[in-house]
Amino acid sequence: MFFRMIYDDALAQAAYLIGCQKTGEAIVIDPQRDVDRYIDIARANGLRIAAAAETHIHADFLSGTRELAEQTGATAYLSGEGGPDWSYAWLDKKSGGGSYPHRLLHDGDTFRVGGIEFRVLHAPGHTPEHICFAVTDHGGGATEPMGVVTGDFVFVGDLGRPDLLESAAGVAGVKEDAARTLHRSTRKFLELPDHWQVWPGHGAGSACGKALGAVPQSTVGYEKRFNEAIRAACDEAGFVRSILTGQPEPPLYFARMKRENKLGPAVLGGLPRPAPIGVDELISLAAQSPARASPAAWRFDAATADAESGGVALIDTRGWAQFRAGHVPGALFFPVNSSFPTDAGSMIHAGEDIYLIIRPAELETAVRMLIRVGLDRVRGWFDVARLDEYRAAGGPWTATTEISVEQARAWLSGEPPNVASRAGAAVGAKP
Repeated sequence: MFFRMIYDDALAQAAYLIGCQKTGEAIVIDPQRDVDRYIDIARANGLRIAAAAETHIHADFLSGTRELAEQTGATAYLSGEGGPDWSYAWLDKKSGGGSYPHRLLHDGDTFRVGGIEFRVLHAPGHTPEHICFAVTDHGGGATEPMGVVTGDFVFVGDLGRPDLLESAAGVAGVKEDAARTLHRSTRKFLELPDHWQVWPGHGAGSACGKALGAVPQSTVGYEKRFNEAIRAACDEAGFVRSILTGQPEPPLYFARMKRENKLGPAVLGGLPRPAPIGVDELISLAAQSPARASPAAWRFDAATADAESGGVALIDTRGWAQFRAGHVPGALFFPVNSSFPTDAGSMIHAGEDIYLIIRPAELETAVRMLIRVGLDRVRGWFDVARLDEYRAAGGPWTATTEISVEQARAWLSGEPPNVASRAGAAVGAKP
């Protein structure tokens, strides 16, 4: 059996490529949309992706299952649990017409990819439809599972939060019931064999839990002994209080991801290749890029934002010192780091045309991060090395005033801040 975790450090998300080396068939569980990575790894190891599966309808990234089905003909294995409100709406909408090859799964179902068997365990709580996959390598002579792909149910050191449908997607009054459902699923987890490996869907840094460990995998027995969320499952009332307390604020784009993963992410057909733009185009864009209102004002609008809403988003990926000293008016300060997809996903609508001020070496990474959160309209990019040329041509330019925490507090309370500003200077810092 071939087994490879493909990890996205920025979103702290794990996909799993599992293949039968005897038949050359493979499956990807919880893929992201830039599926060329999985195809390349499979091909390099003599495998063909014949299947794709999801543990649940994700809220933190756009799934690549549909993309794999389009590009490779893979059969989609998806949850049939959770009722009609949590079913996939894209299975009969293949780009060329007709339906994708698929199977809807229920608790106890099994399917095979080559000589590898996957047994479905329904584990609701994080979401109603959530399933896990127990993996048995029959081709290697095994007669029982080696481990279980737990998705957003069990993490190393934590459990998947049950409040996201309410706190992120705006479904009112469901988090306590979801927590009680998660408690029942956790009690079932305690019945699994201690030696099973646990392959989770996220690691440290994910907003899908509050205390995720940075270790990539664990065992059922270890989590039974040392996972505080699981250990709290001895008492339902205490478990509900504990699991709902201290959860981080979900990123603003989660509601949109939930909706698009249910309805079906747009088919990309490959990685977008934005064109380089010149000085005149950047000057024109500077006049179109608006100042941003507080994203809280459109938090749940993000779930229903029309893909044709229009507008322009200009992203400046330079470091803070450079951006503060001077930038194109209206540009968003988003360096290409671990927070880039979350920041962009929370502040940019899916229908906006995106232009990047970026170093060429960072362009592909930035595009991949953007499409993983459903920001596909990456239209062009401007090389940071040409910003002096832009300024010399009379391009609009502005600086950012930096103030202290005390000054910000006074400003928010209605008092005018006591600052002096000049272009290119950081001001307001205490001596």
